[in-house]
Amino acid sequence: MRNREVTTLEEYVGRLGRGYRALRAVYEDFASGRIRLVDPDPPVTFAEYVVRLEYSLWFWTLLTLVAVAVASVYLSDLLPPITYVRYVAGSILVLFAVGYATVEALYPEGGLSDLEVLALSIGLSLALVPLIGLVLNYTPWGIRLGPVLVSLTIYTASVALAAEYRKYSHLRSRQAVQGGRQGLG
Repeated sequence: MRNREVTTLEEYVGRLGRGYRALRAVYEDFASGRIRLVDPDPPVTFAEYVVRLEYSLWFWTLLTLVAVAVASVYLSDLLPPITYVRYVAGSILVLFAVGYATVEALYPEGGLSDLEVLALSIGLSLALVPLIGLVLNYTPWGIRLGPVLVSLTIYTASVALAAEYRKYSHLRSRQAVQGGRQGLG
């Protein structure tokens, strides 16, 4: 908006009308930088940040994927059809999730395209999983399914938690710089 007025998104869309054209206009204004969307009620604590899905959906999705992979490994012996879930979830864990958590930790402010995130996630997974296996080789547990699964789970969850905290810190510092302005301006 030209005059730097602060308004809610609902009021702004109301001025544009209803339907697809209004949605398209809001998207184009946001993409071009004519408007800036600001959360009027940002999270105050890290716990609140983690619980609010609009900020941490990626985190909970990643943890759910890791939990499905772990559960499918242990349930596939009891229920043979789960073996296919084990293959898919395990492949995603080994080939994508480890690297994705690392990319999120390295770039908390975003700034990467989806394709860059995908490529870095796969590349980092392909680099980190063998390194984790190499470290496991020199432990008493060795390289077996259980220790590999536990170590990948611990790595992915801990790096994802660190990424979540970095994202929260970045949000808080951005709010401090903006001086707490709210609304759409």
